[in-house]
Amino acid sequence: MITAIFDLDGTIADTIEDLADAVNYGLRQLDLPEHNIESYKQFVGNGAMKLCYRALPDDKKDMTETLHNLFAEYYNVHYLDKTKLYEGIKNTLNTLAANGVTLAIATNKPQDAARKIIEKLLPDVPFTKVLGGCDERPKKPNPPVIEEILSELPKDNTVYMIGDSNVDIQTAKNCGLISIGCLWGFRGKAELEAEGADFLAETSSDIENIILR
Repeated sequence: MITAIFDLDGTIADTIEDLADAVNYGLRQLDLPEHNIESYKQFVGNGAMKLCYRALPDDKKDMTETLHNLFAEYYNVHYLDKTKLYEGIKNTLNTLAANGVTLAIATNKPQDAARKIIEKLLPDVPFTKVLGGCDERPKKPNPPVIEEILSELPKDNTVYMIGDSNVDIQTAKNCGLISIGCLWGFRGKAELEAEGADFLAETSSDIENIILR
C-alpha cells in the first residue's frame, strides 16, 4: 500500500495572497505596518496564530490574539478570492488515486478553512482525510496529525509526506516518512535541501514519477 500525505498551502494551492490580505486587513485595523507577499512567504508554515505573531512588530507581539481574531474575521469570507491550484496538481492527484495511492492532507491551516478550500477546488479528489490545525492536537511538525491519518490504514504502508517547507520535511522525519519537497511553493529549494528532503519535485508530475516509479 502507498499513501501520499500532502500539505496544502504552497503545495496544492497558492494561498499566499489571500493570507496576506487577511493579515494586512488586521494590521490596518490596528494602525500597524503591513507587509508584502515575499514577507508572508516566510511568515507562514506554523499555523494562523504564528503567522499573526510573525507579522507584528517586535514591540507589539502581545497583540497576537487580537490580530488573529481580525485575520479570521476577514479570511473566513475572503479565503478563495485569489487562491488557486498550482498547475498540474489536480491531474497529479487524480493520477495517484487512479493508481491506488491513498491520498490525505495534513496542514497547519485552520481545519475548517482547509476543508472548505478542498471542497471548492478539488471536490472530486478522494482524500481519505483532510486534517488541519485545531485545538485537539499539536501542529506539524509534531506527529499526532500524521498518526491520526495513518491510524485507520494498514500497517504495511509506504508513506510519503509532500510539502514546500522545512515544517513538512521535519514532519516526515519525526514520523519516519519519505519526504518530497515541492520547489514551486513558498520557501524554495535551499530550505528544502538544508532540511534534508528525500526528493525534490520541480513540477507536480515529478511527484507521480517519484511515488509510482
